[in-house]
Amino acid sequence: MAVEKLRPRDAFVIAADTVVAAGRRILGKPADRAQAQKFLTLLAGRRHRVVSAVAIRAPDGRIASRVVVSVVGFARLDAGQAQNYLDTGEWEGKAGGYAIQGHAAAFVDFLSGSYSGVVGLPLHETVSLLRGLGWR
Repeated sequence: MAVEKLRPRDAFVIAADTVVAAGRRILGKPADRAQAQKFLTLLAGRRHRVVSAVAIRAPDGRIASRVVVSVVGFARLDAGQAQNYLDTGEWEGKAGGYAIQGHAAAFVDFLSGSYSGVVGLPLHETVSLLRGLGWR
């Protein structure tokens, strides 16, 4: 691992990633605006799952991990709302093509689970894992 060469000996290493699941479709980060628009069209007016995984390596080599699943519901979107959102550029680099902490918050009509997990790093679970590995 490249990070092994860079990290101080007493450092904890955290890795995390997030995907969106709409039915049986897994939505990662859209490659371009057209794909982001497809993602928004798919998510509009329905609920989907956001799956965030976090893994931590302790200085002594022990590893702990957790997967957090949240459910997000989007309101129906008209073409203008979707285009306005796409114009913000927030969709770039975001699983499912949206950032709940930004303008897309206006689309959310339901949330069950971890808000920070939907953002991309489930904070409560991350701190719990760190404490379990001896972080103070």
